[in-house]
Amino acid sequence: MKGRTLTVGGPRQRAVLSALLLSANQVVSFDSLIEKVWNGQPPSTARTQVAICIAALRKIFRTAGWDRETIVTATPGYMLSLVGHSLDATRFEQLVAESVRLSADHRTAEAAGALRNALALWRGPALGGVYAPFAETEAARLDEQRMLAIEQQVALRLELGEHQAILGELQALVSACPLRDRLRYYLMLAQYRSGRRAEALTTFRDGMRHSVEEIGLELGAELQELHNAILRDDVPQPSAPAIAVAQPGTQNNTPAQLPESDAYFVGRTREQWLLDDSLLGRTTQNSSSIAHITGSPGIGKTSLAVHWAHRSAHRFPDGRLFADLRYGDPLDVLHQFLRRLGVEGPLPSGLAEAAERYRSALEGRRVLVVLDHASSYAQIRPLLPGHGGCRVLITGCATLDELLQDPGLLRLRIGPLSDDESHEMLAGVLRDTRADESPETTRRLVRLCGNTPVSLRAAGARLLTKQHWRVHDLVRRLERSADRLAELSIGEDSLRARLDRSLRELDGAAAAAYAELGRLDGTDFCAAGAAGALGMDQMDAEDLIETLVDAQLLEVVGRGRWGEMRYRWQELIRLHALATRPAQPCGAPLVV
Repeated sequence: MKGRTLTVGGPRQRAVLSALLLSANQVVSFDSLIEKVWNGQPPSTARTQVAICIAALRKIFRTAGWDRETIVTATPGYMLSLVGHSLDATRFEQLVAESVRLSADHRTAEAAGALRNALALWRGPALGGVYAPFAETEAARLDEQRMLAIEQQVALRLELGEHQAILGELQALVSACPLRDRLRYYLMLAQYRSGRRAEALTTFRDGMRHSVEEIGLELGAELQELHNAILRDDVPQPSAPAIAVAQPGTQNNTPAQLPESDAYFVGRTREQWLLDDSLLGRTTQNSSSIAHITGSPGIGKTSLAVHWAHRSAHRFPDGRLFADLRYGDPLDVLHQFLRRLGVEGPLPSGLAEAAERYRSALEGRRVLVVLDHASSYAQIRPLLPGHGGCRVLITGCATLDELLQDPGLLRLRIGPLSDDESHEMLAGVLRDTRADESPETTRRLVRLCGNTPVSLRAAGARLLTKQHWRVHDLVRRLERSADRLAELSIGEDSLRARLDRSLRELDGAAAAAYAELGRLDGTDFCAAGAAGALGMDQMDAEDLIETLVDAQLLEVVGRGRWGEMRYRWQELIRLHALATRPAQPCGAPLVV
């Protein structure tokens, strides 16, 4: 098959094949394929059309002489197997990693050669001819990887002294990508070292004009410092090929503060795609500067944010800042961020001055700022960068309504995991076959855990410490226990502890309503029924209910037959509410 070109049919076939190739050797579910191909608006025949595409692709491979089944049916969808085959994208990543290793060993010529081989794998635009939002997002990611590899190869070739040989290539690259400061930096360096000092200064002036006209920003500090060094004829000789050139007067200005990713993170494919489309979008219409992930306590907001931040770290070459806002006030966080950004000397003692210094330090950079467990807009406002290339990812239960003033805001409310995702997480924690011995029993366990990540991890931890237990044994305990939350509470950050914290943040009336509404019969209820239970006017009851909705403790499920709004509990939150007995009543005597 080497060297042969296969012709794939229409846009739908190309989209399905691309989705499978991007997750090669992994199962891609029917639902995921449908979401990708039709972007959330599938026809009623979507499953049939996907099956037809798969059959056509299999025929193409068989006709080309592939004797082994390439697209394998695997519950709950299909998997494209690369056994005996290779993928250019995978080979590209391997060669880039090899170059990094060789460069660390000071084998500069070999490192440059590895990157030359990696870049030779590119034969055109990534995913060309595939017209779907998921393909556009992946193409942007792949194109960015290619550009980073080009920049790294240029740095290596400059260290090898190839200043004149690379001039023409660099001029073409800067012309095609005038806003990539790193390429302009290298072009100026190559021009200066080739004896073309005036051309290097012209390259700087052209870049400054283009940057101001296009995005309203001057060139970054490192380019301005190189410009000043050229004016002084004081440009240092090349040393190690660092991809990120250190800015003057700083010790470490490329922060990498992200905590480790959750080892058991699963699912959230749609949410990750939305974050990609919003925060990494290439068009003005799609691009946002802020995303707010919200949802009930323990639902996995932080895990999603950190996982996405690690996956997208290469898109933020100037650093990743992270702060858990449960610990430290905004001024403390600003001081921490400023030090991480390389700011030296005394720091401002006032919040406004520190925020201004912080925004100045971020100007011209592309940094991702992750603000975890935000509880109010006042808390995060000083931590928001100004306009530019920075992006902000916020998590928390608070609604932060003031953020709605940003027209490009992405507000992402996440819910429980699916049964399959919950099963996968549990199996990952257990690292044995117990989750697969009785699928029905495991499904019962994940339902008892509310399909909530923090409770699923706790259940897995219980089974890990009790190697002689089967899943059935834990299910039996949870079904018979008078306090299921206690059975699922392990460590200081259990679901019960998180719900306790949320309860403490409510005022007395809302806390009393939380306790009393948990005693209502039925899976959902309306405001009129809640008003009767709380012994108050319906409008007052609605205000308290909306307070609980805003705190992510109650869910809105739509409207009933007569147009009334209906609400419901997640089961584990309801159990917590049942166990709560606040001293302060809601107002009038409660009717039970």
